[in-house]
Amino acid sequence: MAQCERLSSKEEALIRSVFKNYVLEHHSEDISQIITEAEMHTHHPIVVNAMNLFEANMEVGDYFNVYPSEVLTLFDEVLQQIALELSRNGQQGAAEQKPMCTLHARISGLPVCPELTRDTIPRSRDVGHFLSVTGTVIRTSDSKVLEYQRDYMCTKCRYVFQVNAQFDQFYTFVPPVACPNPERCESHKFSCLSGDTEPAACRDYQEIKIQEQVQRLSVGSIPRSMLIALEDDLVDSCKSGDDVTIYGIVCQRWKPFTEGTRCDVELILKANHIEVNNQHTAVSVLLEEAHKDMEDFWETYKLNPLAGRDQILMSFCPQIFGMYVVKLAVAMVMAGGVQRIDSTGGKVRGECHMLLVGDPGTGKSQFLKYAAKVMPRSVLTAGIGSTNAGLTVAAVKDGGDWHLEAGALVLSDGGLCCIDEFNSIKEHDRISIHEAMEQQSISVAKAGMVCKLNTRTTILAATNPKGQYDPSQSLSENVALASPLLSRFDLVLVLLDSRNAEWDRTISSFILEDRGRPGQPADWSSLWPIDKMKAYFCLIKRLQPQLSQDANRVLTSYYQLQRQSQGRNARTTIRMLESLSRLAEAHAKLMYRETVTIEDAIMAVSVMECSMQGGALLGSMNALLTSFPDDPVEQYKTQCELLLEGLHLPQLLQKEMDRLSAQSGS
Repeated sequence: MAQCERLSSKEEALIRSVFKNYVLEHHSEDISQIITEAEMHTHHPIVVNAMNLFEANMEVGDYFNVYPSEVLTLFDEVLQQIALELSRNGQQGAAEQKPMCTLHARISGLPVCPELTRDTIPRSRDVGHFLSVTGTVIRTSDSKVLEYQRDYMCTKCRYVFQVNAQFDQFYTFVPPVACPNPERCESHKFSCLSGDTEPAACRDYQEIKIQEQVQRLSVGSIPRSMLIALEDDLVDSCKSGDDVTIYGIVCQRWKPFTEGTRCDVELILKANHIEVNNQHTAVSVLLEEAHKDMEDFWETYKLNPLAGRDQILMSFCPQIFGMYVVKLAVAMVMAGGVQRIDSTGGKVRGECHMLLVGDPGTGKSQFLKYAAKVMPRSVLTAGIGSTNAGLTVAAVKDGGDWHLEAGALVLSDGGLCCIDEFNSIKEHDRISIHEAMEQQSISVAKAGMVCKLNTRTTILAATNPKGQYDPSQSLSENVALASPLLSRFDLVLVLLDSRNAEWDRTISSFILEDRGRPGQPADWSSLWPIDKMKAYFCLIKRLQPQLSQDANRVLTSYYQLQRQSQGRNARTTIRMLESLSRLAEAHAKLMYRETVTIEDAIMAVSVMECSMQGGALLGSMNALLTSFPDDPVEQYKTQCELLLEGLHLPQLLQKEMDRLSAQSGS
């Protein structure tokens, strides 16, 4: 079949018949519901699974691959016909028989093969083919009103006909060469009937730009981008930063020809359907299975939940040996707290922020890379070369219009933003992060556009100390970061390479001989795969644990103790109490609980003590040298006694010890 040919009337009848039978069998209820509930002049999708449709008749699949545009038009006409018939049946012969809304066939579920599904941007050889392309949205234009049809009249025979806008010429109207009157007028002059009046046939229109996903590219490749045209119900169906799979027809587009200038032809994908992959709904099937698996997992560790938590932490960044406190802290930060909205409408962020300060070779970048893999919506960037516009938002001029192009913090809205070499960001660029971290938004006033963008993201940053780390100096002086920025981090962990001979020996055997230690299994099969870790963190992000009265007392007492201590640093502000609350909620999520218990509060305080560098209760410790405990319950008992005695809470200590005794006794 040649591309220049068109479908015959017999072939069209076959396609209409097969598609009508398929829709009546699988989607008649959907259409009836839309007709009942829809408002006038609205557009609604009917998502059709391509595999199921083509299994019903392979010949229709062949026609669809060769003539995708014509077949999709037939599908839409059949849907309108079915909607009209169903509305007639429902109205019992009422006068108004025309359906109020417009239905569109949206094709999804193409067979996974190189001819139809792509992870890279299509080439010119793909023009005219229906493909699915996976990428990340990096820019969305404003939605516009597009005139797609005009009425023309022949000046000689007065024959009236319609002309559709040419998609491949930027929706310009090109009148026919000769009059299309069946009586063969052969005139060449026409007048536009809607020239001085407002357009009659309009639709919503938007263009977005997607970029190839870096993790799917070969070594040394630079990600390319492509424009996508969205119409009708597809407009505003995705936003910057979304990972999407777009189904559509690859087209060529050029500006109208002018004499003496070169014609620039560009590729554009005319979208038929969009699936947003990075939202929690995209992993809903996984989550249903994961929900049962996790409940079974925690049931097996019902008598020793801390051992279950440590099993998850061992699977966290397994290529790094030990570093128990760091893994616990990063996992808690990724789990996040719960956003609170007070009676006045003020919001307190639920996302945690963390800064890793460490000597070279302490595994900071490894944690950032692993965290970016696990979280469903994440951006990994380096401070060197990152500017204000690259981190927040840039104003880009395209075709005479200004657009906002999202930076790293906006792209990771609702996910995780990992920033390596944090201290390499220039001072005036670093200030732009202040609002994004605490207020969870960015105020923009660029190129005549004044708006506010959401940055509800968790920031996980890593930096090297300024020269050799000096424990006698404050953290702010060691890392050359201002106090206002440091106080916005919930946790700041310092990883010092203290040249411990026994630790060096253990690390050497772990790296060179692939051997573990008690508490760090050498058997990699017992560890969770990364897909299971992804599903677990997606699952616990949905939890909304509530603080108990006992946990509140522990956190409040610790905050008051820190405020009164002599060595109070710049981070001991009211933000510290909010951080403690978030960390306790995060630990409850990590433990798959709906209530924040004393145990969660104790673990939040313990991690905060490590972060304080010489805390008031547990003293100074190097997070780098912390290994997994042989008996997590015994370690927790020791921490519990130290902290609750130091906070003068003997009743809570007794209550917690009784609980642990009852748990071990059962």
